[in-house]
Amino acid sequence: MAAVSWILTLNSGSSSLKFALYRCTGETEVQELHGAVERIGQTAGRLWIEREGQRVRDQVQGFALAKDALRAVLEALTALDLAHPDAVGHRIVSGGPQHQEHCRIDAKLVQDLRRALPFAPLHLPAEIAGIEAVQDLWPQLPQVACFDTAFHRTLPEMAARLPLLREFWQEGIRKYGFHGLSYEYIVSALPDHGQAPTIIAHLGNGASLAAICDGRCQDTTMGLTPTGGLVMGTRSGDLDPGVLLYLLAEKGYTTKRLEHLLNHQSGLLGVSACSGDMEELLRARERNPQAQEAIALFAYSARKHIGSLVAVLGGLRRLVFTGGIGEHASAVRWAICRPLESLGIRLDADANAAASSTARRISTADSPVEVLVIPTDEDRSIARHTHRLLIEAST
Repeated sequence: MAAVSWILTLNSGSSSLKFALYRCTGETEVQELHGAVERIGQTAGRLWIEREGQRVRDQVQGFALAKDALRAVLEALTALDLAHPDAVGHRIVSGGPQHQEHCRIDAKLVQDLRRALPFAPLHLPAEIAGIEAVQDLWPQLPQVACFDTAFHRTLPEMAARLPLLREFWQEGIRKYGFHGLSYEYIVSALPDHGQAPTIIAHLGNGASLAAICDGRCQDTTMGLTPTGGLVMGTRSGDLDPGVLLYLLAEKGYTTKRLEHLLNHQSGLLGVSACSGDMEELLRARERNPQAQEAIALFAYSARKHIGSLVAVLGGLRRLVFTGGIGEHASAVRWAICRPLESLGIRLDADANAAASSTARRISTADSPVEVLVIPTDEDRSIARHTHRLLIEAST
């Protein structure tokens, strides 16, 4: 194995494919480029690539399948005179009960992922399709599954156990937690690597919080699936189970219709009745009271869960915002934090409002709780683990 490995990272969605290429050694991971294939399955798809902050490829064409999108990515890398990847690392949201550690991909793992579909029905079909597309195009190329649930495997049983029949625990019905690759990267970027009591808020279209202490996850807001926890873009977050029983018994919902409601029609979209996109809601809030209500509910949900995780940690030294909303929506950060001064969270209004793509402190100098904004880098976490497993397999 060469001292340098080229790792292609893939984050497969139902109609998109995000990717990045890293040059990895045992010490560092250097991103050479990143990009995406958008609108897969539609007539007018789009492939774009950025390198060193510059758009070096932007083409419009149709991509019928994930395999077509991957082939176009490889052709683009070749045209840019970049090395063929030595391995591919995939973001996998959930491996179900059987897989909670990053691992090499083989036929059995793919079978297990199919069985794990109920644990992440929104994400796993596209991720499996991405794995199979790589197998079809490059059958000899090593592939690695990097699980979002892996970071949370240290959860204490008290946090992971659901108050149901004990046999369900044995069947794997428990809290798994998600966004683990993002949390892992943020912890690695902290000066103390999460030794002090820390809450990380990964806020995007999917949103969750994690309580970190002694470098380990102590609790998190998402549960068995990525539907639970905070109010999200189109997902409901936590609900009284009686609501679900009512919809099934009194409104005639089928399980399929209920799944669609909870994952695609709820959250910010359901409350605002216009959009699940926070950026759109922020633009509309002055003229649309329902958009304002949805934003307020999102902030309320985040505050409430922050309070519960402070109780889990027994105190708080640091709050970190990351993810698309966490990194860019200063108004949402303010709405979340402003009522939490009694917990020692005091924002600096100017620092919070300043636009930046780099890590920064947004709390006042005298704030007992340090509040940071740190851009996440899930792709780097994937590249790091893929390179490590590639090296381990060769020794």
